[in-house]
Amino acid sequence: MQANVEERIARCFRDDAGRAVASLARAVGDLGLAEDAVADAYVVALERWPLDGFPAHPSAWILTTARRRAIDRLRRERVGREKLARLAAFDAAAATGSSDDAEMNAIDDRLGLIFACCHPALGLEARIALTLHALGGLTTLEIADAFLVPPATMAQRLVRVKRKIRDAAIPFGVPPEPQLAERLDDVCSVVYLIFNEGYAATSGRQLIRTELCSEAIRLARVLGSLMPQEPEVMGLLALLLYHDSRRPARTDAAGNIITLARQDRALWNRDAIAEANRWLAAAARHHCIGPYQLEAAIAGVHAHAPSAETVDWTAIVTLYDRLCALAPSPVAALNRAVAISYALGPAAGSTALDALPLDDLQTYHLYHVARADALRRLGDAAGARAAYERALQHAQHPSEQAFLQRTLAEFGAG
Repeated sequence: MQANVEERIARCFRDDAGRAVASLARAVGDLGLAEDAVADAYVVALERWPLDGFPAHPSAWILTTARRRAIDRLRRERVGREKLARLAAFDAAAATGSSDDAEMNAIDDRLGLIFACCHPALGLEARIALTLHALGGLTTLEIADAFLVPPATMAQRLVRVKRKIRDAAIPFGVPPEPQLAERLDDVCSVVYLIFNEGYAATSGRQLIRTELCSEAIRLARVLGSLMPQEPEVMGLLALLLYHDSRRPARTDAAGNIITLARQDRALWNRDAIAEANRWLAAAARHHCIGPYQLEAAIAGVHAHAPSAETVDWTAIVTLYDRLCALAPSPVAALNRAVAISYALGPAAGSTALDALPLDDLQTYHLYHVARADALRRLGDAAGARAAYERALQHAQHPSEQAFLQRTLAEFGAG
């Protein structure tokens, strides 16, 4: 019974702590205080709920207890008077509102916390860590593990960034309309970066960090539920689901990389693909195309092909043409060149690769992998081997290095 209650409390923390933190942070204007108070409330829950029983409304119980803890702390601090006044005003406004108002305030609180965590005044790494901590419910230890730094170092970073939010008076709210598109892009970028670090880790032993992929998808779902009229949020969620659907087929039992062309498509998660289809279709109904929708559409072409041989590469080239025109980047240009090599042949692909700006790509190992693939298909074994060797020089993750070493060994055997 004790273990069951503790498991339910842990699930409650992961699902609801972000709401309580968001509400309290908006009330007092201090994210660190809000997180500490909510954490204290869950400690009390661990003590009380196994004895008193699980409350009928656990989220409300946590928020009430956290609020009391915050008041107790503010009363002990000389600087707490202003925050107490803010909290009193917040409580008064909540008391006069309807249940619909309360629900809208809860949505505004979470959105406000998301935009505060992803504020451009904060460094990119700080945005990612703070989003995982405040909204994802990940512990300092879990985030430190993701960044491969000691827990004490990550704890100090989180304290510093929360202090910066407080001292710089970064608002807990949705930015005004003229800034919304740019700021929403910041938020989506943070969620996408969290997913990418899970999908293809830049360091550590594991290539795939499942917990980070799942957390990014959960954050995208939260963002989608809070901003249901934003097509790029829908496109982002569709993109993450399409990519994540391939996770079971991306490595073998030993953790070795399996390239997209060689993956067993029977292992792909069809439920995730079906959900991605629905999100992408919903985004299309807004008739406002954006980069995430285009990337999702590209991933969808792969997802809908029954085999690697039936992928519609011409459609992918067309989508990349639109993506490069809308949001040009070296990686998008590289992927377009790869698509050309399969739509029009390796000679055309090699020409497209040679036209790319090397300053941006010469240290990117996948550029050299793409050149090696095109040269191999052209019959230039020596050139392909040299390109794979260049790729190996720049590959950082052990799994990618091992894959390239196996590829080069195959060349030697051939």
